[in-house]
Amino acid sequence: MALSMTHQIGSLVGTPVPSETTSAETTSTVNAAAVWKSPAMNLRVKASRSDVIAEGLTPPVSPCRSPVLGGIRPDLTAACQAFTIESETAVEKEHKAGSRSVKGNGVPVYVMMPLDSVTMTNSVNRKKAVNAAMAALKSAGVEGVMMDVWWGLVEREKAGEYNWGGYVELMEMAKKHGLKVQAVMSFHQCGGNVGDSVTIPLPKWAVEEMNKDPDLAYTDQWGRRNYEYVSLGCDTLPVLKGRTPVQCYADFMRAFRDNFKHLLGDTIVEIQVGMGPAGELRYPSYPEQNGTWKFPGIGAFQCYDKYMLSSLQAAAEAANKHNWGSTGPTDAGHYNNWPEDTNFFRKEGGGWDSEYGEFFLTWYSQMLLNHGERILTSAKSIFDNTGVKISVKVAGIHWHYGTRSHAPELTAGYYNTRNRDGYLPIAQMLARHNAVFNFTCIEMRDHEQPQDALCAPEKLVKQVALATQKAKVHLAGENALPRYDEHAHEQILKASQLNVEGNSDDAEMCAFTYLRMNQELFQPDNWRKFVSFVKKMKEGKSANKCWEQVEREAEHFVHVTQPLVQEAVAMMH
Repeated sequence: MALSMTHQIGSLVGTPVPSETTSAETTSTVNAAAVWKSPAMNLRVKASRSDVIAEGLTPPVSPCRSPVLGGIRPDLTAACQAFTIESETAVEKEHKAGSRSVKGNGVPVYVMMPLDSVTMTNSVNRKKAVNAAMAALKSAGVEGVMMDVWWGLVEREKAGEYNWGGYVELMEMAKKHGLKVQAVMSFHQCGGNVGDSVTIPLPKWAVEEMNKDPDLAYTDQWGRRNYEYVSLGCDTLPVLKGRTPVQCYADFMRAFRDNFKHLLGDTIVEIQVGMGPAGELRYPSYPEQNGTWKFPGIGAFQCYDKYMLSSLQAAAEAANKHNWGSTGPTDAGHYNNWPEDTNFFRKEGGGWDSEYGEFFLTWYSQMLLNHGERILTSAKSIFDNTGVKISVKVAGIHWHYGTRSHAPELTAGYYNTRNRDGYLPIAQMLARHNAVFNFTCIEMRDHEQPQDALCAPEKLVKQVALATQKAKVHLAGENALPRYDEHAHEQILKASQLNVEGNSDDAEMCAFTYLRMNQELFQPDNWRKFVSFVKKMKEGKSANKCWEQVEREAEHFVHVTQPLVQEAVAMMH
């Protein structure tokens, strides 16, 4: 394109916006403050939120819209000028020290980057589209982006050799646009999970070791191996060319810290530490690859590699139950069974509720907690005094939540049943390391899910929120599936305000990460809804604007960002 995006935005509102560069590829950051000057007026509306939130509320048509698609009259009216610098400054100040939000000051929104933002040859994929998308996100009031830093890309060829290639460029791009970064230390394979659009295996040298010793892979009772993540059963054994898996993860994080130290605490504000498949602290109990598992199956225990079985045997000996150590439960059904199909998970007299069940599930879940503890201990020491927050992602396993046994949670390693809180021990473990509890499925509503599978995502989110409050640990959220509709946005807004058990104080989630930067997000209708959603999240509990005003302001700004959005859509193929 002949002009930089900043010039195009300037021409849209009739005032040139200064640009430090002339190349379209190096678009300068444009934000609301640069586009509109604040008038000396206060357009706040004293209205309670309950008065204005309605199902499927349509934003009022802007009085400033031109009949020309996407045009805005150069003689902007006072109403248009209401989108001012004040919407930026409060949140900007609040997040200087990281992703924690000041109580009552709203929830900052991050957007996940595409999984393949860095190519297999360590360059930035769709560079112009990403550049335009970042400029549009910043202009819309988004706090930052989340990006997967793939172990399988950076340390692909040789153990201990790191190629940060495309990540250096991506981080600088984010910095240039004034976006914060949540960097995910992705020690798992990409491919085989919900939403995985590309395949990025573990490093070649690690896969070679797993091929030599298949027990390094998680294994189910039928001998099926899972290569998504190295089995936590060998966390402390030097099985990866002389290093333990935990040492490999620590060395990778240390190399990341040293390479990006100039950005830590300023641009890079959060390190999310991968702990398992899909980056989540869990076992790969519901693998979609090859059709092994389909929603809403109960999944299967993953403790049949020789390293896990060795630990189980030792636990059985210690409990003086020698015959409990040779195998996991043999009556827990198959991946796609339902709880009542199995002896182990059925509600009446199920093995989960027996002395043996308690022994096995305690061991299985404790192994997962120990895994988290080991990696967090390393991460905390590596990133100490760098100004970044550390976070851990926990999966939102909401299906069969209404049953007594909570079978899918149990197979994933969360010992949560009708009689036991499985999320409090996780929250307490994270609290010991001052890590953020990042939880998925925040956007889901109970009635949208299959009722016969007793799905209850809202109740699950509430349980997790209570656990984090008890443990005094910060809670952040993500949506589990891509959603662009207002029902999902309203659900996220509601959940982010942490009004659980009559708690009406000013606690809020410390951040929310939106899935994901792609063509669909930038479709005109979706983009309009998203801009409005971001503004509402930033208003938070302390909101003293009515939603109609927020949506009206968002509507104006949608048009200003249109050239950026159009370029992002055109190039994001």
